[in-house]
Amino acid sequence: MEQKSKIQKMAMCSLFTALTAVGAFIKIPVPVVPFTLQFLFIMLAGLLLGGKLGAVSVGAYAFLGLAGLPIFAEGGGFWYVLKPSFGYILGFVLAAYVIGRITEKMEGLTFGKILAANFVGLAIVYGAGMVYYYLICNYVINTPIGLWPLFLYCLLLPVPGDICLCFVTAVLTRRLKPVLARM
Repeated sequence: MEQKSKIQKMAMCSLFTALTAVGAFIKIPVPVVPFTLQFLFIMLAGLLLGGKLGAVSVGAYAFLGLAGLPIFAEGGGFWYVLKPSFGYILGFVLAAYVIGRITEKMEGLTFGKILAANFVGLAIVYGAGMVYYYLICNYVINTPIGLWPLFLYCLLLPVPGDICLCFVTAVLTRRLKPVLARM
């Protein structure tokens, strides 16, 4: 029975790695940082797999992209660490872990509790993304960006879609968690 459980966990991690990659290609062009469905699958990974496995699945996505597979929103390869938007990918890994850990410790996952965990993950993704964006632009690639344009293009324009995804993910989790528990 233990072997089957390990295989199921590996399959679920692989599934969320693939879904995150697919989510990168479902995008709405927004200036600077495109709106994608990656965040939906990152939240679901943390919520359905737990903190450790959620982070493993998103970490595998990041590793595969850095290894050269063109699975990020704008390509792939190790050079991607110099793209200002790479900070969001780092935030994805941490967010999946934190969302999963928060909800693992909760009893009786209500819509509100799931939504709160999602908003914590959202803050992590945007915090990491914006700090990285600012540092890379201003100190590495010499394309300075001020705080107001950073705030506008890296938070105000893309965040409304991700806030909607937080609600969608909460609804999906309430439906999917009991089904996965029976498997």
